[in-house]
Amino acid sequence: MDEHVLAERLITYDTASSEGLRAAAGFVKGWLEARELKVDGRDHDGLPIILAEVGPPDAPTVVLHGHLDVVPARDGQFTPRVEGDRLIGRGAYDMKGALAAMMCALKDVAAQDQVRVQFICVPDEESEDVSRRSTDVLVKEEGLRADFAVTGEPTDLHIGIQAKGVLAVRLEISGTAAHGSTPWLGDNAILKAHDAFRRIETLPFSRESSDLFDRPSINLARIIGGDAFNKVPDVCTIDVDIRFLPNQDPGDIMTQIRAIGDLEIVKFFTRAPAIVSRHNVYVLALRDAIGRSVEGDTLSIGRDGASDAISFLEAGIPAVEFGPVGGGHHGPHEWVSISSLALYRRALTDFVNHLPAWLERQEQPSLRAVDGGLA
Repeated sequence: MDEHVLAERLITYDTASSEGLRAAAGFVKGWLEARELKVDGRDHDGLPIILAEVGPPDAPTVVLHGHLDVVPARDGQFTPRVEGDRLIGRGAYDMKGALAAMMCALKDVAAQDQVRVQFICVPDEESEDVSRRSTDVLVKEEGLRADFAVTGEPTDLHIGIQAKGVLAVRLEISGTAAHGSTPWLGDNAILKAHDAFRRIETLPFSRESSDLFDRPSINLARIIGGDAFNKVPDVCTIDVDIRFLPNQDPGDIMTQIRAIGDLEIVKFFTRAPAIVSRHNVYVLALRDAIGRSVEGDTLSIGRDGASDAISFLEAGIPAVEFGPVGGGHHGPHEWVSISSLALYRRALTDFVNHLPAWLERQEQPSLRAVDGGLA
């Protein structure tokens, strides 16, 4: 089974649901076992995690990390279809296409004996419950260790060495109730909440930039307000999703939001930005592997979205985002390039096969240029 066919099969599972996740994980586990790979399945809060590995346990360890879960879809999006080079369906780009190619790459490198490759497939990367995700549990609580991790988030065959941090804020705005027929006698909390969001969009942090990002991302994700058709709403709650830059302080952003006044911060959550040195030997080896099949520079991109890469980074494991070409993730016409899936699989395979030479080169003492001058 090639990566295209495997990706189509994965798309058919409605992995926005627990039942679909369990069915899809069963298929992934069975596919790996049928190819005589060492596989382990376990439970995380009622959802399945699949782990597999090849290579010697005492060798340099690389993690190929992906997720099966997707955001909810409209009717028909779990029925994949092909239009030219595009495989269309929910999760095609984020990230069942990458997951399929990773599974195939794991089989491709099974015979080599110089690198340990761990495949991790989790069920909750898209979950709103950010306090206890399975990748965090594997790394922080169970002590999973590796030298480098690749998570297959959408990057169009570039290496994501930075990703924005997450600041999720729930705000409550109060107004004054009145009869719906005399709104001028009340103070509409929903309208006030909208005004508050517009003010957040103009705060000083919103106009800052960095070397890889033009600006932070600010999204009004949810509005909860009103309890009767004929009443001016006196309370409104909004959820604001802020993706801040690696050079920004979420505490400073919270201070700016509080200064708006006439609102209450009910709760908030932060997740640190992802930053990996572009000079890391594993990053250079991955860049070289991609360059064997793809023209142009494949390094130095920043990802607007967050991912589980931060779980590895917080444990001291360098991690990057790297995925195939596509578009429309989380949208109605999500797609992945079929030809890029083959290139992605080949890049992962070449990365593992050529990594020992890169590590050996790093260990050889020599006079070399370093940041800031000469050694």
